[in-house]
Amino acid sequence: MHPAFSVISFTTLLGAAQGLIVTLGILRILGYQVNLLAENLVIGAALLVISLGASFVHLGHPERAWRAAMMWRTSWLSREVIVLPIFIGLTVLWAFIESTGVSQAQPPGVLSGLVISILVVALVLWICTAMIYACIRFIQEWSHPITLVNYTLLGLASGLTLTCLLFVVNPQDPKLIHSVGYWAIGLTLLSGCTRWMSVQRNARLSPRSTLQSAIGIQNPRIVQKSMGMSAGAFNTREFFHQRSVFFVNNVKRIVLVFGFTLPIALLAAGLYWDSPVLIGLGFPIQYLGMLSERWLFFAQARHPQNLYYQTVS
Repeated sequence: MHPAFSVISFTTLLGAAQGLIVTLGILRILGYQVNLLAENLVIGAALLVISLGASFVHLGHPERAWRAAMMWRTSWLSREVIVLPIFIGLTVLWAFIESTGVSQAQPPGVLSGLVISILVVALVLWICTAMIYACIRFIQEWSHPITLVNYTLLGLASGLTLTCLLFVVNPQDPKLIHSVGYWAIGLTLLSGCTRWMSVQRNARLSPRSTLQSAIGIQNPRIVQKSMGMSAGAFNTREFFHQRSVFFVNNVKRIVLVFGFTLPIALLAAGLYWDSPVLIGLGFPIQYLGMLSERWLFFAQARHPQNLYYQTVS
C-alpha cells in the first residue's frame, strides 16, 4: 500500500497522545502528585486535535467528513470518528476540573470515575483504530490480532516517552520520573518485540491469490506483459508504495534503531546519570521511528489488485 503522510501522522500522533493521557490517568488513580497536571492534559488534548486535523488533509472533500460517522453499525472507521471526539471532550473536561481546583471540592470517587472512563474510552479508541485495518481479511499482513496489540503497545510506549519529556521540561519528583522512565523502557521493549514478531510473520506469508487463481488458468508459466494501460493511474499509485526491496529493508533498520533501540538506550542512560537532556531526547527520536514504523505497516500490506496492476506496458 502507499499511505498518505496525513494518515501516518494521524495514527502516530493519536497513539502518543492517548498514551500520554492514559499514563497521567493511571498516575492520578494511583495517587501520585503530578505537577502541572492540567497543563500536561491540555498538551495531550492539543495533540489529539492536531491529529484529528491531520486526518482531514488527504480527503478530497473535507466538508463531507461528518458523513463518516453514519455507518457506525458496520464500520470501524465510523466508530473511531465517534469515539475520538468523546475522548477529546472527556480529556478537556478533566483538564478543566484540574485547572480550576474543582477536583478538591468533589468526592474522590467522582474524579476517579471520570479518569476511569477516560482510560476505557482510550482503550476503545485503540481498538477502533486498529480494527479499521485488522478487519480487512484479504490483506493478510493486517488481518491478525497482533495488529491490535501493536497499535495499543506502540501508543502506550510513545505516550510514556512523551510523558518523560514533559516531566523533565516541567520538573517532577525524581522518583516519579524514574518510575515512568522504567515503564517507558519496558513498554518500548515489549512493543518492539511484538512489532518484530509481526514483521517476521509478514515475511513468511504466502499470498492466497495468484495470477493463476485470478484468471482461472492453472498454467505454471503465466507472465504478465502489460497492465492494460500506458501510464499510471489511481490503482497503480495508491495500492503499491513503488519502493525497492533495498529501501524497505532500510526502513526496517530505521524502525529498529530509532523506534526502539535508541529510545531505550537514551532513557536508560538518562535515568542512570539523572540527565534530563538524555531522557527528553527519547520521545523525538522515538517519534521518528514511529513514523517509519507506520509507513512500514502500510507498505508491507500486499493488496490483491496488484496482481493485475503490476507491470506498465
